[in-house]
Amino acid sequence: MAPAISISLDDSSDMTDFVINQGHGVKGLSEMGIKTLPKQYIQPMEERLMTKIEPQESIPVIDMSKWDDIQVANSICDAAEKWGFFQVVNHGVPLQVLDDVKKATYGFFGLPAEEKRKYSKENSSSNNVRFGTSFTPQVEKALEWKDYLSLFYVSDEEAAALWPPVCKDQTLEYMKSSKPLINHLLQVLMKRLNVNVIDETKQSLLTGSVRTNINYYPICPNPELTVGVGRHSDVSTLTVLLQDNVGGLYVRGNEGEDSWIHVPPISGAIVINIGDALQIMSNGRYRSVEHRVTANGSSNRISVPIFVNPRPQDMIGPLPETLANGKKPIYKQVLYSDYVKHFFRKAHDGKKTVDFAKITEF
Repeated sequence: MAPAISISLDDSSDMTDFVINQGHGVKGLSEMGIKTLPKQYIQPMEERLMTKIEPQESIPVIDMSKWDDIQVANSICDAAEKWGFFQVVNHGVPLQVLDDVKKATYGFFGLPAEEKRKYSKENSSSNNVRFGTSFTPQVEKALEWKDYLSLFYVSDEEAAALWPPVCKDQTLEYMKSSKPLINHLLQVLMKRLNVNVIDETKQSLLTGSVRTNINYYPICPNPELTVGVGRHSDVSTLTVLLQDNVGGLYVRGNEGEDSWIHVPPISGAIVINIGDALQIMSNGRYRSVEHRVTANGSSNRISVPIFVNPRPQDMIGPLPETLANGKKPIYKQVLYSDYVKHFFRKAHDGKKTVDFAKITEF
């Protein structure tokens, strides 16, 4: 139902108040039936264009039904090295759990603005629960056409007390059901790095903190002028992404600067991508890859990523096993919280965040 309110699309403060302060988000703009994209959302030409789409290429789809098969392990590691992205099917996460979290995402974004506003930066009772829009509106020159709810997991008790009732149970179940998949993927990926045993310290380094977003990309009046999410790589160890059947996720291809590959929705599949933290820990062997989401002129889109991360207080750098036989480190040791702060301090800018950890040679 369209918000019963009128705003001036030309007035920046009026727009900010409606979208952010009042909690309507871009979903509220979309539901007003606006015919023209507000100027705040018009991206620079270089951010809108994907000059070279690779229709004949696709990221690997890996059948996980035989988890212990060496060929499956090799496929996972090869995909992490070459593409940084792959999809998994027969992954062990119940399809009902995936359906439930998608419905819960629609449930949250279907709440009245005053309900969603309770979880905004200004009103939320915890920094671990955050409803927002775009990426970092305070520093972006052009806003992204997306609303989100970010949920940082501390404990079941905190989630029960603070997460929105309409989606907390389903999101928690999705996170818990994904743990065996995440642990198996990391065991396989570590083995290729000659880390044969993931002890408690390494487990904490790889998966010490977890955050889930539920994302909503409303119908956009001029999708060609904006983006759902701009070019970036994730700061995670791994990202586990559930997308719906709409499509719009693109990853940077191997054919140069302007090569982009669509990640087609596959029923029941989960998208896996390598994050910057794992690229750094693998000393560059595994790749975190730029990706982006287009805006859509005819369908609402949702996605639910789980970001598996080091803890804020962890130092991340190349694992000792990756520096065997005199191999030189590409990256220095950095405090993970510093790395994440650097990421959120600026607008999306492709792969530039990883330069923060690079060793500069003079």
